[in-house]
Amino acid sequence: MCTSYEANPNDAFEVFSIFPSPSFEYKREIYKDYQAPIFRRTDSGLSTDPATFGIVPRKHIPDGVKVFDTMNARAETVGEKRSYSSAWKKLQTCRIPCQTFFEPNYETGSRCAGRSD
Repeated sequence: MCTSYEANPNDAFEVFSIFPSPSFEYKREIYKDYQAPIFRRTDSGLSTDPATFGIVPRKHIPDGVKVFDTMNARAETVGEKRSYSSAWKKLQTCRIPCQTFFEPNYETGSRCAGRSD
């Protein structure tokens, strides 16, 4: 389960020419709840917007609700689980431009890099 990734640098968005370049600052290495660019389709066309990594950002979880991890959804239950089903059924999806993603290696306590291209 991917828990962090390296975002494309702000000056390397020419490969995504149909999307506007981000107009905001962000860190290169992205972790849960860090703001980073996403590509999505809106009513007015294609956009590049800031978003946080995590299916339900912590700032949207009401006080008193048990905090649960929403980093990944399983394909076979994404339409059923309370955490994901509403967004999934409304087709609220996006693309995340990244150069590298990191998978934890629980056996060694390190992480393994995977290329996104």
